[in-house]
Amino acid sequence: MAKRSFLIPGVDKRLLIKDSLKTMPDLTRRRFIAGGASLGALTLLTGCDVVDSSSAEEMLKQVSKFNDAVQSFIFNPDALAPTFPESAITKPFPFNAYYDLDDAPDVDGKDWKLEVRGLVDNKKSWTLDELYQLPQVTQITRHICVEGWSAIGSWTGTPLRDFLKLIGADTRAKYVWFQCADKDGYNSPLDMRSALHPQTQMTFKYANEILPRAYGFPMKIRVPTKLGFKNPKYVVSMEVTNDYKGGYWEDQGYNSFSGS
Repeated sequence: MAKRSFLIPGVDKRLLIKDSLKTMPDLTRRRFIAGGASLGALTLLTGCDVVDSSSAEEMLKQVSKFNDAVQSFIFNPDALAPTFPESAITKPFPFNAYYDLDDAPDVDGKDWKLEVRGLVDNKKSWTLDELYQLPQVTQITRHICVEGWSAIGSWTGTPLRDFLKLIGADTRAKYVWFQCADKDGYNSPLDMRSALHPQTQMTFKYANEILPRAYGFPMKIRVPTKLGFKNPKYVVSMEVTNDYKGGYWEDQGYNSFSGS
């Protein structure tokens, strides 16, 4: 297929790229610029020329998809994220969200149940007490935020891969998709290889205490191999699926894989 080219006289394509970069999330933009991507490289990757702001934005979306594919390809499911001694824990561990703590979901643990859907044998809903009975492990790992800061915390819970095995999940599926109690309908997809990573955890405790509201009570998904926004909190359901359903931040242009 011939390369598409719809050049408009007087349009400075480099200024269009610069303008479209403003729409990218900060970290994505910094990585894009640091990578030294040129207009020629963008054209080579996407197969079309930049002619206006909409085509420039579409081009950058394609680059983002390419970046996801590369990260997924080089991801080593056996490589562990660094762990740390208790002396390295950040105190206090910061609250992080796109809203204030007063606006965080206030979930009643007595009524809460984890809904399980999709490509699984056992679709029963799980109470918090039932989940607490599962074998749990503790990890002291670093949370890396897309905004550029990081903090080390102590997280205790059940490895997600053990739970997926318990419910008879089809681990040949592409994703585990999480929905949360946030008022904006926060949701997040997790590729199956990352879901099966030994450190990916259904977290119920922080610092050996029941997970506080600030950190995602009653359950968060701790994924130390990913950036912080890929660690959903206040989880109410999980779905094993082959369909990419998007996510709160992914739908706003953040890379879906987002390895740390």
